[in-house]
Amino acid sequence: MLPTVILHNLTFEIFLTKEQIQSRVAELGEQLEAAYADRRPLFLGVLNGSFIFTADLVRACTMDCEASFVRLASYQGVASSGEVTTVIGLPDDLKGRHVIVVEDIIDSGRTMNYFLQQLGALQPASVALIALLHKPDAEQLPTKIDYLGFSIPNQFVVGYGLDYDGLGRNLPHIYQLKK
Repeated sequence: MLPTVILHNLTFEIFLTKEQIQSRVAELGEQLEAAYADRRPLFLGVLNGSFIFTADLVRACTMDCEASFVRLASYQGVASSGEVTTVIGLPDDLKGRHVIVVEDIIDSGRTMNYFLQQLGALQPASVALIALLHKPDAEQLPTKIDYLGFSIPNQFVVGYGLDYDGLGRNLPHIYQLKK
């Protein structure tokens, strides 16, 4: 285990180990299994950051389910640009489906508020939001998170799918920017 990593000349230190993450993902999988066992939900991962979390979460559930992805963009470097764009759109027919939106991190809340409005217009039977990480101190728009992995301080993090300008997604742990 590397206690620190350097990405684009910035140093990051371990914040959450892969064991802590996997333990929490297993717990979240059990909660989703209990809530959706008879519904065949669609896990809708938000790319790029949630791809590892989505894969692990789907594998943690033994119920019938499907998975798809949407790509939204709002980050440039280590800060949010303040604007959300849809790069890859929603699956065609979500009417009457039980959708579980899988997000890597909720900070300002802009991305999810934008996306959940778009999703609601497609008339799913239900929508639940699961986020691996939440930065309550960074939240500008309230976001209802139905299932949460971890609340974290307002620090920039990488690893387990999260990146810094393209690097760090492959790290098995979550690292925070070293102070």
